[in-house]
Order: sequence, then C-alpha cells, then structure tokens
Amino acid sequence: MENTLSTKKTKQVDTNKTPFTVKELKRQWILVAIAVVYVVYGIIFYYLPLVGWIMAFQNFVYADGITGSKWVGLYKFQFLFRDPTFLKVIRNTFAMGALNLVFSTVVAIAFAILLNEVKNKWFKKSIQTISYLPHFLSWIIVVAIVHDALTSTGIINELLMKFHIIDMPFPFLGKTEWFWPIVTFSHLWKETGWNAIIYLAAITSIDPSLYESASIDGAGRFQKMRYVTLPGLRPTIMILLLMNMGNVLNAGFELQYLLGNGLVQDVSRTIDIYILDWALDARNLDYSLGTAAGIFKTVVSMTFILVSNYIAKKRGDERLF
Repeated sequence: MENTLSTKKTKQVDTNKTPFTVKELKRQWILVAIAVVYVVYGIIFYYLPLVGWIMAFQNFVYADGITGSKWVGLYKFQFLFRDPTFLKVIRNTFAMGALNLVFSTVVAIAFAILLNEVKNKWFKKSIQTISYLPHFLSWIIVVAIVHDALTSTGIINELLMKFHIIDMPFPFLGKTEWFWPIVTFSHLWKETGWNAIIYLAAITSIDPSLYESASIDGAGRFQKMRYVTLPGLRPTIMILLLMNMGNVLNAGFELQYLLGNGLVQDVSRTIDIYILDWALDARNLDYSLGTAAGIFKTVVSMTFILVSNYIAKKRGDERLF
C-alpha cells in the first residue's frame, strides 16, 4: 500500500514539473530563440561542411562532384605518409606550434604577474593598452614590419653594424636556423598583451587575505608571486593549456607563407601551406589530398585535447570535461 502511494506521489511530482518547464521556456523565449540561432549557425557552418570529408576517400573530380567521383579508399592517406615533403611539413608544424604554445603561455603569465605588481595605476593601464594593441593588427601588417626590420637594410642590421657587432648585413630571413625563432618572436609580440588579459582577470579574483597573511608571515614580493599568485593562477593556466593543445597544429599560415622563401622552404612550410599547394594550386587541384591532410590535422588535434584532458583528470587538475 505504501509503495502504491509513493508511486502515485512520484507521478504527481513528475506531471507537475512538465508545465513548469514549458512555462519557464515561454518566460525565457528570447534566450531560447538566441540559442536556437547559434545552434543552427553551428550546424550549417561547422557540421554540414564535414560532408566534404568524403572527398578524402575519393579521386575527386570537380566536374563529377562527390556523388560521381571514383572511390579510392585510404589511398590518399597512404600517399601522404609516403611523401617525404609531408613528413617534413608535420615536423615544421608541430615544432612551431609547440614553440608558440610554450613561449606564449610562459611569457603571458610572467607579463601578467609583473604588470600586476605595478602600483602606479596610470602607468599600469598605459602599458596594458600598448601591449595588446598589436593583437588588432592583421598578420599582413605584422609580416611587413618583421620583414622590413630584418632585411639587409632594416633597422636590426643597421643597429648591429652601428655597434660593431657585425661587419656586414646578416641574412636573417635566409637562414633556416633563424626561421622558427623569428616566427615565435612575431607571435609573442603580437599576442602577449592580449593573452595576458585573462591571467590579469584571474589574479584579481585571488583572495586579498592570502596576500595579507603572506605579509604577516614575512613573505616578500617575489615570495607572494611564487606561493600565492602562481597557485591562484593554476586552474586558469590548466584550462587554457588544455584548450590550446588543440591548436598546436595551427602553427599559422600567413606568417610562414609570406616570410618563407626558397632558402628556408624546408622549415617554413606548414600543413596549411601543404593543403593550399595541393588543393588550390592550379598545377595540382587535388582536393582529395588536401582534404586528407586536413582530416589528419583535425584527428591529431582532437587526440592532443583528449589525452591532455585525461592526464589532467588523473593528476586531479582542472579539466575541460
């Protein structure tokens, strides 16, 4: 008898919840409408284009389309991994992506902590504003600045010769060993200020009483940075690292494509440039091979995120899911 009554009560509770949910949706119909717009946008521009992945398993001919092109299975992927150029491209992309990830994270954290220590508010805001302005410049402008500065008649060579460090102009853009450092420095100059904003916001959320307790215990400024600020930033650092792990193979396109030349081609080409050469170059127009390279890039990026998230979960750190 008691079980029957409890079942009836449960059913009554469930039936009472349904009108409440519908009522809540009607009350917040504006938010629901906005959410629906973004869901439809995501489906149209992020998921429907994935149908084009079929081309990677075909010998795609534009005139025949996806439905009329001949199926070749995994032949395009086999061609990729037998191509020595593609293996070099993977090395270049991973190396530049890893350098960007490591240095951009470390420099942004250091910049945010040091900027937080500035007591003069006017000076602090001025430095912060100046630091993130390069973020709004297009890569075309950044490449032009970097190129002009590093040419034989650029300001870098002129300063080095003026201070008698070198006797003749040094070909920075023609040396393979200098290309990756130049790319990394360009990313740092453009994005450090912008990347530091979220760390500065995270620092402001740290409980001020922790700094007061550290002062009472005799901690100096650097000890507070080490034992209060950095541990307080740890959750933010972990989340951003996990999110950026998927961008390791997004080492860039414009910077490498415009700064690259025949002398540094072995270290300048990325997967994106490889896809451009095979899929969109008039001499090749192999859409299938370009699509296969793009799928490889996506799968590796997803693998990086999943593995990193799993490691963070095992270590008890902040994670994405």
